[in-house]
Amino acid sequence: MLELTEAEFEDLIAQALDEIPGELAAMMENVVVLVEDEAPEETPELLGIYEGTPLTERGEWYTGVLPDAIRLFRLPILRLCETWEDAVEEVLVTVVHEVAHHFGIDDDRLHELGWE
Repeated sequence: MLELTEAEFEDLIAQALDEIPGELAAMMENVVVLVEDEAPEETPELLGIYEGTPLTERGEWYTGVLPDAIRLFRLPILRLCETWEDAVEEVLVTVVHEVAHHFGIDDDRLHELGWE
């Protein structure tokens, strides 16, 4: 398991978010990215989760709601990593995966596109 401080991990997330093309990043709306140390007890292997209403499902009713959340689970991600490069890649894949859910892209489509 690679050991990173919370600040180092958050820097990796910022780098991953910077990899999102500008035109897509500009379309991200009412969503926050949060870091938690561990995934929920019932799904300890979970690396990240998107909680909210995807952009493709928002309608006129979508006003005055709390932000959606992308939650990244630091320790489960780091347990998969042996090197800094592993962590960079794993964080990028997890961020892209959860941001895709924000855009309404499901797991099946992500797998078709090569994002495991």
